[in-house]
Amino acid sequence: MGKKILRTKLCDILGIEYPILCAGMGPSLVGEKTGTPKELVVAVSEAGGLGVLGASGFTVDEMREEIRAIRKMTDKPFGVDLLLPSQTVSAGDQVQKEPREIPLAELIQTLPKAHFEWIMKVKEELKLPEIEAMVKLDSTVYRPHAAVKTCIEEGVPLFCSGLGNPGFMVKDAHAAGMKVLGIAGNTKNVRRIAQSGVDLVVAQGYEGGGHTGRIGSMALWPQAVDAAAPTPVLGAGGIGDGRGIAAALAIGCVGVWVGTRFLASKEGGALDVQKETILKATDEDTRRSYLYTGKTSRAIYNRFHDLWEASGLEPLPFPTQVIFSSAMADMFNKAQKEEFMGPFSGQVSGLIKEIKPAAKILEEMVEEAIDVLTRRLPANVLARELQF
Repeated sequence: MGKKILRTKLCDILGIEYPILCAGMGPSLVGEKTGTPKELVVAVSEAGGLGVLGASGFTVDEMREEIRAIRKMTDKPFGVDLLLPSQTVSAGDQVQKEPREIPLAELIQTLPKAHFEWIMKVKEELKLPEIEAMVKLDSTVYRPHAAVKTCIEEGVPLFCSGLGNPGFMVKDAHAAGMKVLGIAGNTKNVRRIAQSGVDLVVAQGYEGGGHTGRIGSMALWPQAVDAAAPTPVLGAGGIGDGRGIAAALAIGCVGVWVGTRFLASKEGGALDVQKETILKATDEDTRRSYLYTGKTSRAIYNRFHDLWEASGLEPLPFPTQVIFSSAMADMFNKAQKEEFMGPFSGQVSGLIKEIKPAAKILEEMVEEAIDVLTRRLPANVLARELQF
């Protein structure tokens, strides 16, 4: 069998074989095991795509250790994803001397009275166990400038901003030879991020898992390509196989940013029970809510959504809402109440029927995209210009 070739401008920009990036999905502030562990980053990069480490739940030192561990495991390009909402960037780093972490049970007492009392009420009604998790007070979320500086010092090939505009650090990144990518869910922010000097913009449609906007992918992608020009755009939101890749390329995207499909891989960082919920889900089994972070995000539907909607509470600002939701998630997990648990996932969950190695997923995506572009479309579509 001949070598598979699926190459775009993105491959030249990042030095990769295929125009497929694994989205940076990080652990939470309380260190839950979800997201893109280094094994997934390496697997995707070694297979010819580009793996991205989600570092939002790491301390700066932990992130540095993960970056160095990845470098020992692969010589291929990879990325690091941080959350950089404007309010945390403008506030500056929160320097935490001691303690470096605090019991979550103690921290939730600083929440607004109504939110704290609601947690205690549900805990009693559902007979939930005590909250035992610890919260890192010096995570990259609280120290964005130190985290960015560390990525530059460590020579990370691609810096990704999962939230916010990374324009403030582009000059320093480019001086160090680092490429910069930003993510947006509407054309206004796509244009704003592109104009800040980044190398790449991801346009993520409403269908996507995790933090996501209000515009569907098929409407967003072509408008984003126009708005960002000449900055290249990657498509995200609803991509789970080669057909999605072919669609994004046909619209004018130079590549794709894939989250849920890689989360549901053997190397994916979700808990086994969470991966099972993705396999069981249909296209209608996700919900977009402020519940988890205070910003709109999509996750597999579960009874926690119902509790939140019935509470009458207003979402707290990011990252305070993460503390609120993490307290509940910690108790649900310990009580093994699986009906109240569900990972960040996109509507493409309904397309996923099997947990596979990440390299196999990427290989199948490439094969199908090539088949669509070279065989299925020419066989099914007559398109030619008639000469008169």
